[in-house]
Amino acid sequence: MALAIGVGACASTPTGLLEPVAAAPGTDRVDMLTATTRSASPDPGVLFTGERGDGVSFNNLIVSIPRQREVGTIQLPRSVPGNPTTDFVVTSSRPLQRSQLLDWFRSTSGRSKRVFVFVHGFNTPFDRAVFRFAQLAHDADADAAPVLFSWPSRGYLLDYSRDFDNASYSRSDLADLLRVAVASPSVREIVILAHSMGSWPAVEAVRQIGLKDGGIPRKISNLILASPDLDVGVFRRQIEDMGAKRPRITLFTAQHDRALQLSRFISRGATRLGGIDPTQQQYRQQFAGLSGITVIDLSAVNAGDRINHDLFAASPDAVRLIGGRLLQGQVVTDFDVPAPLAAAGAIGSAATLLMTAPIRVFDAATVP
Repeated sequence: MALAIGVGACASTPTGLLEPVAAAPGTDRVDMLTATTRSASPDPGVLFTGERGDGVSFNNLIVSIPRQREVGTIQLPRSVPGNPTTDFVVTSSRPLQRSQLLDWFRSTSGRSKRVFVFVHGFNTPFDRAVFRFAQLAHDADADAAPVLFSWPSRGYLLDYSRDFDNASYSRSDLADLLRVAVASPSVREIVILAHSMGSWPAVEAVRQIGLKDGGIPRKISNLILASPDLDVGVFRRQIEDMGAKRPRITLFTAQHDRALQLSRFISRGATRLGGIDPTQQQYRQQFAGLSGITVIDLSAVNAGDRINHDLFAASPDAVRLIGGRLLQGQVVTDFDVPAPLAAAGAIGSAATLLMTAPIRVFDAATVP
């Protein structure tokens, strides 16, 4: 399993992918703000390394995306510089100061005044995080200002423990970034999507805001955790600490997620939150009393690579749910997924499990 994941993560792609190239007509663009606790790289095509930096660095990147491609796919250049007509490339890169963030929110959030924050996962170099988020924001047709928060992942499979430490190290900086967005009059709503190990600093940042600031601002409306690499019991305690006025929470899970299976082995713990079967009694008990949590089970979905860790972004159906429902502040129901094969009926008094093809939606409400 480790070998398969390592090979998938280390596909032969060149370095220096973020070196800006001239834009080409007939392509799409994603205007992205990046905030990172990584150290700066002297290579302008790399921008940031996998080590910790001094403070937070902000950049405004324009990512060009070719139009002739399938939803959920990323066309990385085979050589540098890339070709904007066929590849994902960066066409503009400029550093920003913290004092310039409000201006960026004002110019980018548009009529919706919505901000879409993405926190990447384990084993993710900075350039991969940039292109994955650009793909997701584009394919979801997100009517929102895209903001990437990138913590210092080293991008190596065997650096799991160091990555976890770096993710923890960055949680207060993510909380500070969210406070800046909340304080902006150009921002009405903030949706956070965190992947894999990035779920840890994301949940911790929201929890920290709730505890330190006396509550979570209403602008932070939705917290989406895709393949969350979290202990189930710890997650419940984090949610309880947030209090009753917390954002809506959506979990994308998959029992065939091989990366989370490896994480379970490395941590010598129980099944990770992103790998649970929400129909099992032990997990229904963990969610008992926690309203406002929806579990979307992608275990029957096959998209992207064999690891099944990026289904939230590689599956066209999952991407449509994110863009068409979750980013619009709406709750996903059985009407939003392919026609159901069968309904399992009520679980307890309120929670329902909807069996669909191929997506299952679990509403984690009150369970006796």
